[in-house]
Amino acid sequence: MPKQTVIEGMSMRKARGGIGLRFAFLVLLVLTASPALALRQGLPDFTTLVKENSPAVVNISTTQKVSSSMADLPGLERLPRLPPDHPLRDFLDRFRGGPEMPPESFDTQSLGSGFIISPDGYILTNYHVVRNADEIVVRLSDRREFIASVVGYDERSDLALIRIDAQDLPTVRFGRSADLEVGEWVLAIGSPFGFEHSATAGIVSAKGRSLPRENYVPFIQTAVAINPGNSGGPLFNLDGEVVGINSQIYSRTGGFMGLSFAIPIELALDVVEQLKTTGRVTRGWLGVLIQDVTRDLAESFGMSRPTGALVAQVMPDSPAAAGGIQVGDVIVRYDGEEIDTSAKLPPLVGRSRIGEVVEVVVMRDGKEQTLQVTIAELPEDELEAAEAEPRQPKAPATSRRMLGITVDRLNDEQREMLGVEDGVLVTEVGAGPGREAGLSRGDVISAIDGQPVRSPEELQRVVAGLPAGKSVPLLIVRDGSPRFLALRIPNR
Repeated sequence: MPKQTVIEGMSMRKARGGIGLRFAFLVLLVLTASPALALRQGLPDFTTLVKENSPAVVNISTTQKVSSSMADLPGLERLPRLPPDHPLRDFLDRFRGGPEMPPESFDTQSLGSGFIISPDGYILTNYHVVRNADEIVVRLSDRREFIASVVGYDERSDLALIRIDAQDLPTVRFGRSADLEVGEWVLAIGSPFGFEHSATAGIVSAKGRSLPRENYVPFIQTAVAINPGNSGGPLFNLDGEVVGINSQIYSRTGGFMGLSFAIPIELALDVVEQLKTTGRVTRGWLGVLIQDVTRDLAESFGMSRPTGALVAQVMPDSPAAAGGIQVGDVIVRYDGEEIDTSAKLPPLVGRSRIGEVVEVVVMRDGKEQTLQVTIAELPEDELEAAEAEPRQPKAPATSRRMLGITVDRLNDEQREMLGVEDGVLVTEVGAGPGREAGLSRGDVISAIDGQPVRSPEELQRVVAGLPAGKSVPLLIVRDGSPRFLALRIPNR
């Protein structure tokens, strides 16, 4: 082959190679960009949702008069009363709020959000936004301002219904929080730090979340940025429907830290209906104290897996007592609803109608039993009783050591102080099965494996009769509240 031909052939191959490289590079760019393009196209566009719903979201500001004096300073009451001729007498009298220093009154202000639920001026918000307010000012998106009145409120669910004197107002549409899925996009509109009609978005992090002191609200947990001023504002799904009311955040700083909680709209609308018709909110009452079933407790009760709500106490003269529910029962279904965790039961009971007969399925002795329970109204003092401060007993008189713990007989004074009828008091906890079960000093052991314990000798006799290596339920009273622990009987 002539030399020139070889050179030309090589040049052609180089040219073809260059085209091939450029083509491959373009293909690589397309393939690399495709996920980013797909991701961008898959993200929701909230602009229409915000435009359509912002007019129905309102800013709420409240004014409250507070009276205070130097006499309110902590520890002032412990200062001694000085003689009339003492040089510091007048100085201390001023701090104690004497005639020269009358209490001062001043106004405090708070901010929150709300949303219009009917054209004639009904607005839904959080109770803590308007609590103890002397004046409630509602500002609409068109800058109009109205003085609102409180129609009613429900402190336990932190909801309040207020009203302004206006007509033909824009309203929101309602969805169903029950249809939400974890991972679904949601959006909040409110007034964080007073910045009106601010929109923030995130996903649903969890559903049916139970918070301390909030047993009757199955919160929607989200990753939506919520800050002071957002409280009472609406939480929207992608269809532009309100599915919750933004209520609380989890924070160690006072600002948003990635977790926020909303009240389900179904619960809120039930509260609204009751406030409109009767002016007050009633809730169903079962009359049990419950706890979660752990893996060890499930084994001790002969259950294949941990599920349900374990009954640690049945209130006297309660619907549960009348319906045959017993301590140690595990409620696995309530009115046809599966009870996966104990947190799921209180909201279901709370929404039950007063006087309704409900089917309750319990696990007892490893078998399911179906009971019929007539629901009563939740007593007003039920929450107060649960929040009572625990009382501490005096030192006991006699003791016996077993299971790595020391227990003592209770006297009449201790029974009355601890609010128990029988049991033995745990005074020391050392290494052994007791510590592994979670026993603490001051606990009262009242039953083991369903058998009551009235003395240290009886506890020893019951334990001796149980098979070694078996996990059994241990019923204790701690800080005035009963609970179950799983105790594994040691090898002898």
